[in-house]
Amino acid sequence: MRALYREHAGPLLAYVLRLVAGDRQRAEDVVQETLIRAWKNAGQLNRATGSVRPWLVTVARRIVIDGHRSRQARPQEVDPSPLEVIPAEDEIDKALWLMTLSDALDDLTPAHREVLVETYFKGRTVNEAAEKLGIPSGTVRSRVFYALRSMKLALEERGVTA
Repeated sequence: MRALYREHAGPLLAYVLRLVAGDRQRAEDVVQETLIRAWKNAGQLNRATGSVRPWLVTVARRIVIDGHRSRQARPQEVDPSPLEVIPAEDEIDKALWLMTLSDALDDLTPAHREVLVETYFKGRTVNEAAEKLGIPSGTVRSRVFYALRSMKLALEERGVTA
């Protein structure tokens, strides 16, 4: 393997550099992969007569072609650094607000809680909520009024101000 490297790595690198438009890192990777494949196929190469350089050149060229094809098959990667400066929505504040709101809802009576859930959270009209709950629409309006007042007090107790 050392003899193969000494004899063929330099000329192979020069050849591959032309194939990859002077990208030295990519060329070195291709040469390394070519020599690894030569090592894996050492049995076949020992039986071959003459120089192994044509085999190495062919393998290197195919590795370059395969790399080019794989880059064409998937979208080009982009630099993620611009994404780091975009402000992200703070989910912690939202979670804390929902916890506070849930605790305040627990302080309400069941009747007040259910009218708020039907009208505000499920988006039903007063008449739809009345039909769903089986109570008159006037009662729904009254309960919503008092439930919102109680909710405001419960939130103020938790430090939430409008």
